[in-house]
Amino acid sequence: MTISYNWLQQYLPKKLSVDELSAILTSIGLEVEGVELIESVKGGLKGLLIGEVLTCEQHPNADKLKKTTVHVGGDRVLNIVCGAANVAAGQKVVVATLGCMVHPINGDAFEIKKAKIRGEESEGMICAEDEIGLGNSHAGIMVLPNEVVVGTLAADYFNVPAADTALYIGLTPNRSDAMSHIGVARDVCAYLSHHEGQKYEVIIPSSPIQTHNAQHIKVNIHENATDACLRYAGISLENVQVGPSPDWLKSALNTIGLRSINNVVDITNYVLHEYGQPLHAFDSDKISGQQIKVQHLSEGTKFVTLDEKERSLFAEDLMICDAEKGLCIAGVFGGNNSGVTEFTKNIFLESAYFTASSVRRTSLRHALRTDAATHFEKCVDINNVLPALQRAASLMVEIAGATIASSIQDIYPKPLEEIRVSATYHYIQSLSGKQYSPKAIKGILTALGFEYVADNAEGFTVKVPSNKNDITLAADLVEEIVRIDGLDQIEIPKRLNISLLKPLPNDRAQRDKIATSLCGMGFQEIVTNSITNSKYYPEATPMVRMINSLTSELDVLRPSMLESGLEVVHYNVNRKSQNLALFEFGHVYSTSGPGQYQETPIVALWISALVREASWSQKAEPVNLFYVRSVIENLLQISGIDKVAAQVDDQDVLGWKWKNESLCWVQKVPQEKLKRFEIKQDVYYAEINWQLWSKAMTAHKIKYTEVPKYPAVQRDLALVLDRSTPFEEVQKVTRQLQLSSLKRFELFDIFESEKLGVDKKSYALNYTFQLADRTLTDIEIEEQMKQLINAYTQKLQAQIRS
Repeated sequence: MTISYNWLQQYLPKKLSVDELSAILTSIGLEVEGVELIESVKGGLKGLLIGEVLTCEQHPNADKLKKTTVHVGGDRVLNIVCGAANVAAGQKVVVATLGCMVHPINGDAFEIKKAKIRGEESEGMICAEDEIGLGNSHAGIMVLPNEVVVGTLAADYFNVPAADTALYIGLTPNRSDAMSHIGVARDVCAYLSHHEGQKYEVIIPSSPIQTHNAQHIKVNIHENATDACLRYAGISLENVQVGPSPDWLKSALNTIGLRSINNVVDITNYVLHEYGQPLHAFDSDKISGQQIKVQHLSEGTKFVTLDEKERSLFAEDLMICDAEKGLCIAGVFGGNNSGVTEFTKNIFLESAYFTASSVRRTSLRHALRTDAATHFEKCVDINNVLPALQRAASLMVEIAGATIASSIQDIYPKPLEEIRVSATYHYIQSLSGKQYSPKAIKGILTALGFEYVADNAEGFTVKVPSNKNDITLAADLVEEIVRIDGLDQIEIPKRLNISLLKPLPNDRAQRDKIATSLCGMGFQEIVTNSITNSKYYPEATPMVRMINSLTSELDVLRPSMLESGLEVVHYNVNRKSQNLALFEFGHVYSTSGPGQYQETPIVALWISALVREASWSQKAEPVNLFYVRSVIENLLQISGIDKVAAQVDDQDVLGWKWKNESLCWVQKVPQEKLKRFEIKQDVYYAEINWQLWSKAMTAHKIKYTEVPKYPAVQRDLALVLDRSTPFEEVQKVTRQLQLSSLKRFELFDIFESEKLGVDKKSYALNYTFQLADRTLTDIEIEEQMKQLINAYTQKLQAQIRS
């Protein structure tokens, strides 16, 4: 949320600096996340004066320059070299004097310094409008009317509004009471009252309107949906002059990031951010039958909104209608045929309390996220309906020349029940960690608008003000007390007693082991959002969709972690960080029907670009399938997982199984997928079924064996097989032999060529033989190699490459 410093000061009885105000707001829980100086004209024309050109002569050393003397007030006459073709003696001009900063429309600001231009001294600059940020023209210097007084400040002559400061507040969702300037001012006054020992109250602007005998326009209100609209008020105004807003109003809205539209719309926006109460102005002459009906329309009714889009209404959508048609989606968005235009003369002004649930559901159904909807869905103050309406009507009389044409109609059939909350002093101390006196507690709560209805030595009961929709428990009262006292006022005890009620996950040690190993191999851990964009996946994918998605781009729980990591790869590659090795412990989600959801823990790896950069001693090494395979096999070895079957589907896909279940797989990401994320370099992706991996780690029993005293012997073998024969078959045949001296064997190369034959490929294998009690002889090793060769040739129809 954005707050205007100048605007907020109107409601505070004490002048505070920006720094003081920022410190107070942060202390009371309205954290100021940023501060920005807002100027309608950059630099505010500081240091610029109105001058008169006394003399203008040709520069002796330049054809396109003039040598002038300029009177800028008092006895000050400046020598200025000017390059404008239209400069002449007797003109009133804008002069930038020495030491001032000039802020042009285009380019960086610069300081005016004394200089010599082609040998002639220059003590300032005669300005064109684009050079000082007042326009885009650079046809020549600005020539002002003769009656302008020499020495006048340029900022005063051009009536430049005072600079403002925007305070960017990180507002938590429960603080609807602070979604306005008056709401923030109320908290600041409570803080000042508590800390300075005297009463400070918000200065509420007066809203004088005369409604006596004002019945020129009578619009009848019919409230037909009291479940979704608890209060509805309206007033009619006539002779409205729709036009530009005054500078003060434009400046206030500009500071908080709103564009000025016209005086009527600007007033409703101003009051929204002043009181936190949304308003809506209808062109009264477009209201058929002079009736306003608050009701639901039938399912499928067509309605054209202010953005000229036709929308199909739902039966639950609350509408504001006249005698014939819909005028506005209540609390969300106006209609195209009932809004205020430049030709509007009469207005019906609405102020209402629509329920948060009704507005939010309608807003999400139609993907309309407006300021009004944002305020309503967090609950507004029902007692602000009339004050905000009166304030807006008063401003329309003052600014738009309107006349009050009716009395205020206020339909409030069932007032909201008062909320009362009780708390004990002992509870407040135990929860806050600080000893507050009853007097201090009462001072804070009454300053915030709470009304005491009971009070004794043990505790008290208060009536909650209508703007505090989040106060329902004693703990909420404690939060208010601690907040106004200052969150930084709670002392940290020397000793903290913490009970761990939730045990650590069973796989915590296993996760740490894998994460540490990956970091040791050069990987970096990332954390991505498990909510992602459904457009990344085919429509047939069984996705778990969000009912109340925050945005259209975050609407499903991810069915795969690949896309989440590709977003990170895209972000880093675009910032020239191209050699990436990333991993994440996360979850994927799927559904097999209504109410049937699955959540699966996954470890995902993304590797891209180079494993090793080029240096004087070695060439650059790009990532390939074999490197990723070595990473997985390192993890298998570190985890103690054995009896794993590796299966190669083709050159770019490799998988591992443990007890006939898929343990892990590696894939080179398809180019089509990479193009979707605008990634122009290869990316390899590995996915580990963490639940099965963790189970396999647990199943591994560590056994101590003495380090072998006798050397190991290695042999290589190249097999030519049918292309359809997976490596898993080679593993199966090898293990069936149960050779006691064969400690391990591994695939280190796959080769395909027409020279091998049609549909043939070659596996290159490495074998390690070793005995614990003696050294193997060459004869013994050759015998075992023969057994392997015979098995391969007989069972796999393999040929041995020599």
